[in-house]
Amino acid sequence: MSPIDLLVESPELLYPTALLVALAVGSFLNVVILRLPRMMDASWREECSELLGLDQSSVTGDRSLGLAFPPSHCPNCQHRLRVWENIPILSWLLLRGRCSACHAPISIRYPLIEATTAILSLIVIWQLGPTAQGMAGLVLTWGLVALAVIDAETQLLPDSITLPLLWLGLGLSLFDVFIDSNQAIIGAICGYLSLWLVVQLFRLATGKEGMGQGDFKLFALFGAWLGWTALPQILLLSTVPGALFGIAMIVGGRQRRGTPIPFGPFLAIAGWISLLWGDAIMTAYLGWVGL
Repeated sequence: MSPIDLLVESPELLYPTALLVALAVGSFLNVVILRLPRMMDASWREECSELLGLDQSSVTGDRSLGLAFPPSHCPNCQHRLRVWENIPILSWLLLRGRCSACHAPISIRYPLIEATTAILSLIVIWQLGPTAQGMAGLVLTWGLVALAVIDAETQLLPDSITLPLLWLGLGLSLFDVFIDSNQAIIGAICGYLSLWLVVQLFRLATGKEGMGQGDFKLFALFGAWLGWTALPQILLLSTVPGALFGIAMIVGGRQRRGTPIPFGPFLAIAGWISLLWGDAIMTAYLGWVGL
């Protein structure tokens, strides 16, 4: 019996294995979320300096920073984390949220992202099982966690995450994992062009940019994975909570009118919900309206 067959037939092994893998991935996502925007910023500065003919030595930003190097360390004292200090969630609890060297606070965001990744991964496996859909759903979930947090913090949706996931969705359609190729291609086109058209109309009416191009690509990604028929549902599930959140932030004085609010996190959450329960939601809606 192969390891995969063993996991399929043994839920008592499947879920603990999925949990451990997801916690490790969540730990890596912390690195991606922290470093990727800084890497992008350094790359942009270098490209701009080359275009303007500036001295490269004057370019600010850490151009040596990568996802694998330097190793994980305390941002306050640069203490390199030992193995036991880098265990997802458990290390943060054992260290009581402080660096073992300088005792500077360690943000609670790190264990929260690890825990969130683990919980969402278990839900995906519970809903889709240890199947091709389940494995693909895990990859998409991990990418969406990174995209949502990065966008919430920096208002960036990195192409280095979005585009590979979009192409993966199109590739999966060749094998009808979620949908067929026709639906995937039409979904990707409709996803991108629909938001692009909305933004163009908004700009003509107001003279302002209403949304970044990263949101177009993220919506196209969901079209590639779930088809064009899922796009209205995803848009509804994202825009209504997004609008309510924006209103609440303005009323509460935490957001000024005219200040952009990241839409990516709401789009990511809505797409993830549609991935797992889109058909059930649509069936319930059609039953409610009597169709």
